[in-house]
Amino acid sequence: MTTPSEPNHRPRVLVVTGGRVKGDGLADAVSAGGGFDVRQVDASELAALSPRGVFGASSQGYEIVVVDAGELAAPPTAHGAGLIADHEAAAALSSIGEGVCICTFDGVLVWANDRFKSFDDQTRARITAVCRRAAVQFEEQMLAQEAAGFSFGSQKYEVASPDESRFYEVVVAPVRPPNDAVLAMSVSPVDRVAAVVWDVTHSRRVQQKMDAIDRAGGELVRLDAESVRKKHVTERLKVMEEKIIKFSHELLHFDHLAIRLIDERTGKLELVIASGLPPEAMEVELFAQKEGNGIMGYVAATGRSYLCADVTKDRRYVMGLHGARSSLTVPLRLHDKIIGAFNVESENLAAFTEEDRQFAEIFANHIALALHILDLLVVERAATGETVTGTVQGEINEPLEDIVKHANWLKNAAATDPALREHVERILSDVTAIKSKVKEAASGPQNILGAEKALADLTIDPRLAGRHVLVADDEPKIRQIIRDILRGKGCRVTVCSNGQAAIDELEAAAKRSTGKFDLVISDIKMPDKNGYEVFAAARRLEEKLPVVLMTGFGYDPHHSIVRASQEGLQCVLFKPFQVERLMEEVRKAMGIVQNPPVTA
Repeated sequence: MTTPSEPNHRPRVLVVTGGRVKGDGLADAVSAGGGFDVRQVDASELAALSPRGVFGASSQGYEIVVVDAGELAAPPTAHGAGLIADHEAAAALSSIGEGVCICTFDGVLVWANDRFKSFDDQTRARITAVCRRAAVQFEEQMLAQEAAGFSFGSQKYEVASPDESRFYEVVVAPVRPPNDAVLAMSVSPVDRVAAVVWDVTHSRRVQQKMDAIDRAGGELVRLDAESVRKKHVTERLKVMEEKIIKFSHELLHFDHLAIRLIDERTGKLELVIASGLPPEAMEVELFAQKEGNGIMGYVAATGRSYLCADVTKDRRYVMGLHGARSSLTVPLRLHDKIIGAFNVESENLAAFTEEDRQFAEIFANHIALALHILDLLVVERAATGETVTGTVQGEINEPLEDIVKHANWLKNAAATDPALREHVERILSDVTAIKSKVKEAASGPQNILGAEKALADLTIDPRLAGRHVLVADDEPKIRQIIRDILRGKGCRVTVCSNGQAAIDELEAAAKRSTGKFDLVISDIKMPDKNGYEVFAAARRLEEKLPVVLMTGFGYDPHHSIVRASQEGLQCVLFKPFQVERLMEEVRKAMGIVQNPPVTA
């Protein structure tokens, strides 16, 4: 037998007819071209040629094979036993869920299973393009490793459909011909690549959602020093609320949102943030209890999330969004502690999935942490204020005592000098005033600055005379100071020691024809009803009744300030505040001009 290196060598060509390759004249045409030794066989005769069919042709000395790729997966025949293994492999590759294809090194597709063929043209083109790219890398690796022997590996790629609605992972590996083909035909050890294509759209979407939740969570807890310095506590609360609503919409696509936090003293679920919730639903009282307190009460009590596919068929559901059909509720966890519940609702049935539940649980943890950080900032501010004033009081006490000591010496020495004695008395009076003011500041939110002087110098203000004011605060000292100052200015004052008593007074006044209130001043943190509930009751009973809320060092555990501000709150006073500031806000709330213009 001649070899390819001999001058008169005629390459042996095997033409396998059947399928798209027709025998009529094909072998004659190849022979007519000259220089070839051609043999034509039918696909059914391959078994007689070689037990391995086409893949065994090289062992018979054939250097070129013309065959329909479809014949490799053709049904076996009685005379085609050699094709059975190839057919079973092709059938198996066609039945699996992933796409499989074989390409030449220049990216020409030579075989594909049904799953691969179902891809659109552009996606298939992108996959064959990465096959071509992988082939280039395999060739480079073969050349670099030729001396040491080529080690077959694989390359992994990511491919997206043109509209990025689907994502695929493509693993490409070289296809090595049988060893006898390599030896007999002196061909390259690799001339094709095979690719397996996995649809990873779902996992990619999940990862994208997780990344979005992580970014959103980072935004919620990002309170850099500059923003904290520039923003008041109410502004930070408002920014936080806006962020939570925005990110929740983007991540969960809901029609309504509600966040309730557990009041540790009462177990009540206080509504702190809401979007799309009607007023009557906002007034529903819920407690962290398994039964009788809606889905949010159940979730807050058990710490278990709750998917409600149809609210009309769920006994636990309590009124929320008008036209709500389904809901998703997850607990707000701070470490191992349940601090509240996060709820979203939709106007569509079964709008939320198990996957949504998992996403919501992760996002709810970020919300809980963000709310906790805000509370820590407020507590830190309160603690810092008390510490600073206490420190200042201790630091200035010694020099003040020294001033008093020397002033008393001068006072005794000036017994015969009335003018000098008067100056010394003034110094001693100022020292006493300094001590008193520092003591007031050190007492924190349980005091009103300048109250002692204001109470000693009260005069009736004709513009306030007869005005009826409701004052609610659970701190006896605060409500008594405000009562005495307002009465000294001529106001009628009704004092309540808690929020429920204030609401009862408002309801009673609404039924009277006379004696209604002109202003409500309420603390935010009270043991039963909080400041927002007092505000809401006042607005419900008399829409234009002005309300002023008070809080210690900006403490607002249930975000009453943000909610009330959105609904027309008059103002917020942060304890300890000055008496002058109180009176300024009282006059403003009642529409009294501070300095009326002088008319001719």
